[in-house]
Amino acid sequence: MEAAAAAAAAAAGVQLGSSKPQIATQEEMAEARVPLAYRDQCAHLLIPLNKCRVSEFYLPWKCEPERHAYEKCQYELVMERMLQMQRIREAQEAKVKGGASIGLIPATAKLA
Repeated sequence: MEAAAAAAAAAAGVQLGSSKPQIATQEEMAEARVPLAYRDQCAHLLIPLNKCRVSEFYLPWKCEPERHAYEKCQYELVMERMLQMQRIREAQEAKVKGGASIGLIPATAKLA
């Protein structure tokens, strides 16, 4: 499945992966006990968020700035992946039939 996605991306001229750098190292994430599923480009924001949650007994109003920063980072990653997928689909459709496609991202969304 990944090979097919990589081939489609290469054909569309879309670079796979995130433009955000990985800031937290594997050692830092392992020390902070970050689950494997959450070890992405936003893990450096999740580590202080989890520390705050533990120190504040998981009270939802105590760690709002940390949570907001982490959720914003996650949102940006999702939007970037959606934009990549839309570019791949547009390139495939243009290659196959040359027709217009329905976009996944609304025109009102801020992409950068």
